[in-house]
Amino acid sequence: MATRSRNTPGPRKKAASAPLPRQRIAVIGAGMAGISCARTLVQAGHDVTVFEKSQGASGRMASTESPFGSFDSGAQYFTVRDPRFQQALATTPQAARPWSANAVRVLDEHGQLSSPSLAHPEAHWVGAPAMNRLVRGWAAPLQAAGRLHLNTLVSAIERDSLNPERWQLRCEGSGPSQGVHAGFDTVLLALPAPQAAALLAPLSVAAELAAAAQQTRTAPCWTLMLAFPQAEQPGLITLGPQWNVARSTHHRIAWLARESSKPGRSQVERWTVQASDVWSTEHLNDDPARVQAKLLRAFVDVTGIRAEPAHQEVKLWRYAKTLQPLGQTHVWDPANGLGLCGDWCLGHRVEDAFVSGLSLALTLA
Repeated sequence: MATRSRNTPGPRKKAASAPLPRQRIAVIGAGMAGISCARTLVQAGHDVTVFEKSQGASGRMASTESPFGSFDSGAQYFTVRDPRFQQALATTPQAARPWSANAVRVLDEHGQLSSPSLAHPEAHWVGAPAMNRLVRGWAAPLQAAGRLHLNTLVSAIERDSLNPERWQLRCEGSGPSQGVHAGFDTVLLALPAPQAAALLAPLSVAAELAAAAQQTRTAPCWTLMLAFPQAEQPGLITLGPQWNVARSTHHRIAWLARESSKPGRSQVERWTVQASDVWSTEHLNDDPARVQAKLLRAFVDVTGIRAEPAHQEVKLWRYAKTLQPLGQTHVWDPANGLGLCGDWCLGHRVEDAFVSGLSLALTLA
């Protein structure tokens, strides 16, 4: 199995293979890694189909709608360090904008400043007018060509019943994409590592890939979303603190952001609160209503905002933050036409997902 790495330990490496002739390729997962991989392969002339279990492309670059405006319920911002990512962003300049919240405050359990603001030399970027617009914009040509199957869960990867040299996917879902999709030369998994490992487990030829995914560790995250339209009163600009974003040492909360401070958003005051990975792990299987109540109490402690929110909801990201990455950009098995990519290969940043997906595609292209 050939891989490309950043000089860190990983699965056994072989010499990089030559670019493949035109292939029929299935990409499972339509987050940043999957779409960056798929669009690059299409540009290289391959026949690509993407399968996504959700109703839209985005992955953790997700946006949750409410009557009071959207929430970035997953990734809160992203950085642009790799020149290839910068070049890709330039192809859709209206889909992402810099967010001025570069100095992040660090708060204690009572909302008091516990250390100086963290000055970041690089810009924080967000999708505009919502975080999901970037990935969905890149996925639009695939969708227009009928090559993006949404609401489609891939439940099994099997050898093609008519041509054992190829692959077929068993799919479940509410739409026309359910059933068997066959005739793929290559299958690429752009999924969280535990999901990729589980899907590959029944395949004896994929044991090394599954083992690579199992080397990583990922933590969950509970996210609370709150809206306070009562802040839109004459003479009242915001409720509570004057800062817009903070990290927190509260045992429940790791991050707070005023959504309405992000460019292109509705001005109705909205907050996104993300729980710490430790607390989220401890309460992974809790009732959502109980989690919501606990996080709301912690939000009041940190911000001092005691007004009743007009809208509140919670969302669980079961595989949110990579704690132990694989240490290489992707995994590729040319002998069997199977590959893996995702932020977990390198870290937990949006940019890590982009680099991983791009790197896997360039290996094939």
